[in-house]
Amino acid sequence: MKNKNFIEIVCLAFIVLFIYASTSKLLDFTKFRIEIGKSPILTAFSRPVAIFIPTLEILISFLLAISKLRLVGLYLSFCLMTSFSTYIFIILNFSDYVPCSCGGVLQNMTWTQHIYFNLFFVLLSGTAIWLYSPTYRSKPTV
Repeated sequence: MKNKNFIEIVCLAFIVLFIYASTSKLLDFTKFRIEIGKSPILTAFSRPVAIFIPTLEILISFLLAISKLRLVGLYLSFCLMTSFSTYIFIILNFSDYVPCSCGGVLQNMTWTQHIYFNLFFVLLSGTAIWLYSPTYRSKPTV
């Protein structure tokens, strides 16, 4: 029961995070797209990436809200947060310009805080995935 509660809290935290982040991006879409366009890695793909990221965040939120699709949502959350963390690491270490395309409260974080924030959510999703198996899956019958 403790595992189930932890997993549901993690899912709720991701839903809040992703809905908040996607809403911030969509409310100021032009700024988000322009900042993505300043990225040395994403310049050529700024428009599709600017549409894809908030759409994916909303999709993952729906998956996390539906119990039968929750594990898929957790895996996607893990992958997305790992991708964000990797992107920040690469930009910070290999780029002269560091674009900030985050909105709302997240844009007030330093890059170090942002990496720790992302890694915390990577850890949360990884732990929830690890705990998911014995909590939700039925044991095979012999």
